[in-house]
Amino acid sequence: MTQELKPDYSALDRPEVSMFLFHPRAEMTSLDRPNAGLDILIPVADEIHVGARFHVQDRRCANILFFHGNGEIVSDYDDLGPLYNQLGINFLPVDYRGYGRSNGQPTVSTMMADSHKIFAYVQDWLLKNQHEGPLIAMGRSLGSASAIELAAAYSSEIHGLIIESGFALAAPLLLLLGIDPQAIGFKEDDGFKNLEKIKRFVNPTLIIHAEFDHIIPYTDGQALYNASPATQKELIKVESANHNDIFFKGRQIYMQAIRNLVEILSS
Repeated sequence: MTQELKPDYSALDRPEVSMFLFHPRAEMTSLDRPNAGLDILIPVADEIHVGARFHVQDRRCANILFFHGNGEIVSDYDDLGPLYNQLGINFLPVDYRGYGRSNGQPTVSTMMADSHKIFAYVQDWLLKNQHEGPLIAMGRSLGSASAIELAAAYSSEIHGLIIESGFALAAPLLLLLGIDPQAIGFKEDDGFKNLEKIKRFVNPTLIIHAEFDHIIPYTDGQALYNASPATQKELIKVESANHNDIFFKGRQIYMQAIRNLVEILSS
């Protein structure tokens, strides 16, 4: 069932915010792509599309719709796609405007609005291609906002939620990025409201966070976990890791936790 959110993110669309929040870069095309998935362009507005790369294992597998961090693009995950496939998971990473093979310019408002159009496209694609597995929304870092937005809006259509290195509040993140919230008149009610939105989602939820995350503190992951009303939820602390090496240092526990969530949804 869709829940009307009616958010207004215009307070975060200022150029001085976008220049720190988004770091788009183009994908470097290579003829040698041994782990290449299925390249897709998703229309989100007139003459605007965002790129996606679907790493598909089987129609019966669970499907993870993945929103990456602010300095990443979908091709950065070419090596991880097969890892998910080996666990019996279809891994579907998507970009933002201006990232990878996408066109347009990213803003917070377009990123959040696009997430709904991406979700609708992915749902339709899975249906047309006769995929039967559960659909999971997953977001890393900045991508946590898109994943939580969708989980809050489509709680009956999204079967699970995974948040890696996600943030609970926007103001502390802005400060860390060098933006003074008071100077731009920003209030938390003007932001992503991740902490409030996650309270709408009751399906199985997994929170993964690095112990020594130097960008988004572990306490943010703990706050999201505490706010989640899901009866089946788990918080994974990747010890001795930071924001950038969380997967490298915690690969085994990271992937096992995701596998556990998928098994819950598939049982």
